[in-house]
Amino acid sequence: MKFLTFDYGNQTYYGVKVKREESAWILPKLFEDFGSDAGYPKTLLEGISTYNTLDFQEIVRKLVEKADQSGNPDQYKAPFTDIEFLAPVTPPNNVIAFGRNYKKHAEELDNEVESLYVFTKAATSLVGDEAVIPDHRDVTSALDYEGELGVVIGKRADRIESSMALDYIYGYTIINDITARDLQKKHFLPFLSKSLKGGCPMGPFIVTKDELPNPEQTSIVTKVNEEIRQDGSTSEMVLKLDELIAEVSKYVVLEPGDIIATGTPGGVGAGMTPPQFLKKGDEVRISINGIGTLTTYIGE
Repeated sequence: MKFLTFDYGNQTYYGVKVKREESAWILPKLFEDFGSDAGYPKTLLEGISTYNTLDFQEIVRKLVEKADQSGNPDQYKAPFTDIEFLAPVTPPNNVIAFGRNYKKHAEELDNEVESLYVFTKAATSLVGDEAVIPDHRDVTSALDYEGELGVVIGKRADRIESSMALDYIYGYTIINDITARDLQKKHFLPFLSKSLKGGCPMGPFIVTKDELPNPEQTSIVTKVNEEIRQDGSTSEMVLKLDELIAEVSKYVVLEPGDIIATGTPGGVGAGMTPPQFLKKGDEVRISINGIGTLTTYIGE
């Protein structure tokens, strides 16, 4: 299933995309009209936190089936053309991100692959698909992109073994790790350079892990104004998903809905000769096979 969060008709909802429909089933409305529990989850985070993955999917599947047979299913749908995509979920922790997890990317920025490099992006930097974000020219002249696979945690993880780590995954999403490269070099810690307003586009969906059975063998392609900049594969990750999750859980208690950004392939703007940074009017499209495409526009 593909879950999303969005604004529609002056309200915020979460929903699910099924099959090839270009619309979202509005899950709160389905719970209200066809569910049996008045305490149904009001947000996607509540849904992820309250049920295990398979139970929640089965509940949603039955609700959609009932709505589809109701005689007027369109009243429960929001066409994609009429919604504003938001980040699918706001994690309990900041977004946790791994740097230098692709050898080519580390090398293009003259970094050591061997060193563990973990940082966070403020949850306030999250935006959804098709968002227009500032160019931040008042603080940076080196705004850059990084296309990444995002892992969504499905249950509490505290010092888990890597052999069990994949069981803690709820699903996957796409992240654009927007970075101010000059600030990244200037500051001792990367938090500010990684947490600018709009600096963490995410979405458009969270895809449950059953729909992406080979997350470590899927492509990541980033285009800027239709020019391919990154053309990589998650198979290039230095630390694999089980290692990433287990490593983080040694230090941070992961909660349902937490997001781990797993690193980016080579091809960022800072690694080009000469460097090609983002500017007003640019369009960045990140596509991950099995999830979809995340689009971000650079405004003022």
